[in-house]
Amino acid sequence: MLKGIKRAASAIVIAVALYSLLGFLILPGIGLRIANQQLAQYAEVPATLQRLQLNPFSLELSLWGLQIGEPEQQQIAFERLYANLQLDSLWSGVLHLADIELDKPHSEVLFGKDGRLNLTQLFKVPPSPQPAVEEPAGEPFPLRIARIKLSGGNVHFQDLRPSEPIEFIYDDLNFELFNLSTLPDDNADMSLVATGPQGGRIDWTGRIGLVPISSNGSLKVTDGKLKAIWPYVRDAVPLVLEDGTVNLSSDYSLNLAKGTELLLSNTQLSVSSFAIKNPADKPLLRLESLDISETSVDLAKQQVIVGKIRSQKLETWAAREADGQLDWQKLLASQPAEPAPAPAPAPAPAPNESGAGSAATEAEPVNDPTEPTTAEQSADLETTTAGQPEEPSKPWQVILRDVQLRDYQVHLADRAGGAEVKIDLAPLNLDLTDFDSLGTSPFGLKLDTGVNKTGQIKADGQVQLTPTTAKLQVATRDIDLRLAQTYLSPFVRLELRSGKLGSDLAVDLQSVEPLAFSIGGQAEISQLHTLDTLKDRDFLKWQQVLVEGIDYQHGKGLVIGQVNLQQPYVRFIINEDLTTNINDLMIPQPEEANAKPAAASKPLPMRIGGISIKDGSANFADFSLTPNFATAIQQLNGQIGTLDNQSPKTASVDIKGKVDKYAPVSIKGKLTPFDPMNSLDIATSFKNVELTTLTPYSGKFAGFRIRKGRLNLDLHYQIEKGQLNAENKLLLEDLQLGEKVDSKDAMDLPIRLAIALLKDTDGNISIQLPVQGDLNSPQFSVMPIVWQTLRNLVLRAAQAPFKFIGGLVSGGSDVDLSTVRFTAGNSELDGDAQKALDTLASALKERPTLRLEVEGMSAQSSDGPPLAAARLEREYQNTWYKMLQRRGDDVPTEASELVVDEDDKAVLLEGIYRTHLKQQPPAEWAELEDEERSVKMREGVLQFWAQSELLQRQLAQARAAEIKNYLVERGGLADERIYLLDVNSAQADADGRVATTLHLGSE
Repeated sequence: MLKGIKRAASAIVIAVALYSLLGFLILPGIGLRIANQQLAQYAEVPATLQRLQLNPFSLELSLWGLQIGEPEQQQIAFERLYANLQLDSLWSGVLHLADIELDKPHSEVLFGKDGRLNLTQLFKVPPSPQPAVEEPAGEPFPLRIARIKLSGGNVHFQDLRPSEPIEFIYDDLNFELFNLSTLPDDNADMSLVATGPQGGRIDWTGRIGLVPISSNGSLKVTDGKLKAIWPYVRDAVPLVLEDGTVNLSSDYSLNLAKGTELLLSNTQLSVSSFAIKNPADKPLLRLESLDISETSVDLAKQQVIVGKIRSQKLETWAAREADGQLDWQKLLASQPAEPAPAPAPAPAPAPNESGAGSAATEAEPVNDPTEPTTAEQSADLETTTAGQPEEPSKPWQVILRDVQLRDYQVHLADRAGGAEVKIDLAPLNLDLTDFDSLGTSPFGLKLDTGVNKTGQIKADGQVQLTPTTAKLQVATRDIDLRLAQTYLSPFVRLELRSGKLGSDLAVDLQSVEPLAFSIGGQAEISQLHTLDTLKDRDFLKWQQVLVEGIDYQHGKGLVIGQVNLQQPYVRFIINEDLTTNINDLMIPQPEEANAKPAAASKPLPMRIGGISIKDGSANFADFSLTPNFATAIQQLNGQIGTLDNQSPKTASVDIKGKVDKYAPVSIKGKLTPFDPMNSLDIATSFKNVELTTLTPYSGKFAGFRIRKGRLNLDLHYQIEKGQLNAENKLLLEDLQLGEKVDSKDAMDLPIRLAIALLKDTDGNISIQLPVQGDLNSPQFSVMPIVWQTLRNLVLRAAQAPFKFIGGLVSGGSDVDLSTVRFTAGNSELDGDAQKALDTLASALKERPTLRLEVEGMSAQSSDGPPLAAARLEREYQNTWYKMLQRRGDDVPTEASELVVDEDDKAVLLEGIYRTHLKQQPPAEWAELEDEERSVKMREGVLQFWAQSELLQRQLAQARAAEIKNYLVERGGLADERIYLLDVNSAQADADGRVATTLHLGSE
């Protein structure tokens, strides 16, 4: 019995010893030898395992020092791999591992320029036999791992396929997983932390199941550098990245049981310090921050819901080039060519031929002749799918709940029209709410942006994409209209000196196809100032035009409640050839080849509730007359009633103004503005118009200048259904003719005798000229009838000398006040002149039946030099003022307020000389010193202007006007009592002063 026990114990000891010897020494040695043999057989690069350790009692296995790759360029390596097998695996039917630990693993993930991955080139993988019949998938191998831990990992990634290689390293990678199982519905907890040497970090925690494959958890990327992956983007679009950092965090849920179901929730993305430029090193976009939060992505539903987007300080540049294309459009269209396909792989060399140390990127895969080629696979796929109708792909839905963009700057440039037009939109703020990419529901839009520093645009409302509709409140303030100059210049010779646009509009877009929309609200253009660039003078301007009650319905018509014009001004000129300044301003356009005539269309229905004019003015000139005629209409105020091109109702007209400051004019009545031949009843009245302004017309048609006189004109024109009934009443007060003028158009009548005979006892001429006729008749014309009637009247008056002629009674004073003396070149009243006019005003107040006639005088010998000097100084100021305006400098209200430095005058003088003398400086002046040359040019300009009859006449008119203004405004006389005679020239006194003559006449 005892011997049996001893023998059993000895056997057990021997068995344990043999088991220990086998497990601790023999099996590890054999396993290490087999492992290295297999590595040598299948590895294409040097591969070794340094040590294998087995504990046969605890079933713990450790592998030490795996190295695959050249000694200094390991492709795959680790320091230790540890696994602990549990004994219950023998009877549980499940392979159960308590622990798997991997210490300091290293991996090189390298893509060559040909697209080959180094990891696929490390081993010669024998071809797997193709089964004759595809077997259905069986149950997964039963496996349970209590813990998997990876610590101190290192991954080096490099991709040479992009034009600029991509390379980054994660040198501190740690991974831990608990309770991994292939049993159904088992889940494992895991966590991963990866940190790069430049601070980038990846955190991943969650649960993972293998049957079915599923996972949920959270992923976080911190301080990711966009430069690491930007070459992939740059090869798609040629954009150069300057800087950019991204942070990402999200919860996720993945399930592959029934297709791919992926749900991202609580997703947050932030991009900061993002900047890109084009290949020419010009900036395209800079972004301070972009934060996206409260976001979810559902792959199954193909839906993205973004809760919040907040972005600050984006700055971008865009331009329309001369060919009409956007620079961004051209840039994105110029994508680089796709890389050439990789060459066909060659058979791998035998290990003894090339050696195990050949580079990974140079190794070639072994082709399997039993595998179908790519062409065969494509043919099989086409055969399988042939005849099956393609289902339309479901579009992704993107929903933006709340978007706020703040302090954006958009720099736009338009070079398509020749000169570059720059528009800066800043600061630009944009809000979007409830945006849906499917477009079936409206979203909120709110835009607020500045335009070129002074302007502003605001838009607020709802927009829908499908069908396209919008309801927006749009407001603009102080939009600089000079932006339109480049677009106007090819069509009209006008310079927009100033102008600002403002509006408050409600825009309602009901449909795009067919187009249907409406616009309502009000708009205004203020401080408009246009310049005739041919003559360098004002053409059209106003203080403000306000259009209220706008209601435009596309295809239906336009309704305007009221148009208010404040201080409008226009210049109208008849040229010598009877064309107008408006004709001169229009630039002829080339006719398009094979252009078809436009089809006649119905006029747009239009209704304007009324037009209000406040403080209007106009300048009229007729250069077809000799001397030229010019007059000014001022203080135009009044109303025009409803204008409707769809209604036969008449519009009321009530406008009052003044001609040449003092003569009142009124236009009152009613008319059908779009069809005046249908109905018109207008009465026009001119009172106290100085007849001296009509001297050019009297010279042309009567052959005499008008020395003095006033005109009262009452016109009453009535039209009903094309039938004219007109009354023309003229009252000429104290008309006196001047010298005779040679004119081929003058009437061959005794004009002076006729005027003398037509005057009544008060010295007036009263004429009534009725006109009647059918305006629909092509033979009927109003003006020839008026002219013939007036000619017959004058002829009859000249043939009736028996009418009594009353003479004028003159008065006098003890003090001689017949002249007012002015200093040379000056129109201001000095103290002696004011004292004399005060005495004259008192005398005229005592004699109310007297009237005063002022005959402005000038003397070229005395007035010429100072007039020329003053004219030159004004030219300096005007020229300098225009230069400052064009440069955008701040300038005073009037050019006369400028002080021009002497150095600047020297620069401007040559241009003035050439412009006004219409000649180049003599060639011999080029050899003179600058100062001497400037003196000669100045003398030439002064001599030119000293002989100007126009300046002499203007000075004489100004002197006469100054006397009248003083007597009216300071002397208290009624302006009707003071007449301005045609100006004249005189001899200067010994002291250089020039006397303006005063004449007295009775009422």
